[in-house]
Amino acid sequence: MATTEVFFSGLGLGASLIMAIGAQNAHVLRMGVLRRHVPLTVAACIVVDVLLIGLGVAGAGALIQASPVLMATARWGGAAFLLWYGLRSWRGMFTSSRLAAATGAAPPGAAAALASVLAMSLLNPHVYLDTVVLLGSIGGRYPAPERAAFSAGAMTASLLWFCMLGFGAVRFAGVLSRPAVWKGIEGLTGAVMIALAAGLASGG
Repeated sequence: MATTEVFFSGLGLGASLIMAIGAQNAHVLRMGVLRRHVPLTVAACIVVDVLLIGLGVAGAGALIQASPVLMATARWGGAAFLLWYGLRSWRGMFTSSRLAAATGAAPPGAAAALASVLAMSLLNPHVYLDTVVLLGSIGGRYPAPERAAFSAGAMTASLLWFCMLGFGAVRFAGVLSRPAVWKGIEGLTGAVMIALAAGLASGG
């Protein structure tokens, strides 16, 4: 298979996984709307994805798949995290002026913002299933040169998506921060998170 074709295969699969509503995406969107540490948040998400995709394609994904304990931990841990985040989003939907209150609060420092995005990215076991296990297992099937192209494609998808999400949220913050719009985002995020949690718990 041509290297270019493999690159676009990685780009397409990476985009389909990364663009799905998730805790990490919701956090980036929130930081963009609040205009707080957006470059730092976007860069941290990209670096985390690049490292996890690289580890997965290098063989970590196959190792996790071969371990029933690790797979069960990722499955049930991911389901619990997604359920918690989904319920958290629904609670936010019914909390009046939640975003407005956050906007008026004292902004966190860079260290706190970095710790927040890293926690949202690395403490979610579902992230490992998408990047290390799924992308890693698919990319690991290719020969070495094509494996690198697949990884580059998936990493490029992460780069493009988080830049568009974070800086796009800054650009359209006026619309996205409206109570009705934000409550809709919280409601949709909660529904998707709970659906994903149910899917993981049922083995889907």
